[in-house]
Amino acid sequence: MSSFGYNVLGFGSFPARGTPPGQEAFTSAGAYCWEAPAGVTSVSVVAVGAGGAGAISYSRGSGGGGGGLGYKNNYTVNPGTDYTVTVGAKGVHSYTIACRVGGDSSFVNTSTLKGGGGGAGQPTNKGSGENSLGGGFTGDGGGNGGGSTYDSGNHSSAGGGGAGGYAGDGGQGRASFAAGENGSGGGGGGGGGIATDAQPGGYGGGVGILGQGSNGNGGAAGGYYVANRHGGAGSGGSGQTYGGGGKAIKASVCSAADGGVAAVRIIWPGCARSFPSTCTGDV
Repeated sequence: MSSFGYNVLGFGSFPARGTPPGQEAFTSAGAYCWEAPAGVTSVSVVAVGAGGAGAISYSRGSGGGGGGLGYKNNYTVNPGTDYTVTVGAKGVHSYTIACRVGGDSSFVNTSTLKGGGGGAGQPTNKGSGENSLGGGFTGDGGGNGGGSTYDSGNHSSAGGGGAGGYAGDGGQGRASFAAGENGSGGGGGGGGGIATDAQPGGYGGGVGILGQGSNGNGGAAGGYYVANRHGGAGSGGSGQTYGGGGKAIKASVCSAADGGVAAVRIIWPGCARSFPSTCTGDV
């Protein structure tokens, strides 16, 4: 009997006569049932929580927190059995804090695997407020989303937090002339800050779902009474697509402050393809 194997992106061969490699990604908010295909007995899964939206404020505020990233490897499944997949909804710019919170993403349940949603940006119209927090994670590994730092000293709209990475946290969004933090472990960078109440900070950087890549850089600091006053957006980590926090905006500025979208990606066979970076690319 002849044997066969599979090679993905040059990472090596899968076991002879093993399960062909496969994948499925869920990138729209909602609850799903994923049925384990015939012959698939183990999977590896990554989940990224949605980014929180930034504050809408008449004076100053924090950006939204970045979504956390968690992964779980070689999880046992039964062919033909349904498993619950939840993709969190992004936080949307609104005066209601509950709407600005990013939703959690999970596989089976939040105790098995979770990428937590980013917190809502906090308006600080009266000079008192608080930072927003990034989402946490549950799993074999991952990173927390970056938060956004509130600054009471200036009329400043802060940048959003970066998405969590595969081996470290997303960068913190900053306000008042400060650049955002760099991400770590393949996470997104935080958005930059701004030191005037007329302009927004920058978006937090996102993260990808194909395994760990480069870290995202923090966004540049914004100017003050100069031509380009916006804080710079953070760059993403691997893929730069998912989980970045939204920027804070002034109420009179018509500029969306939504958080980044969430995702869950399942790959198999889990015994041969594992996060953060072993044979996790597209097939």
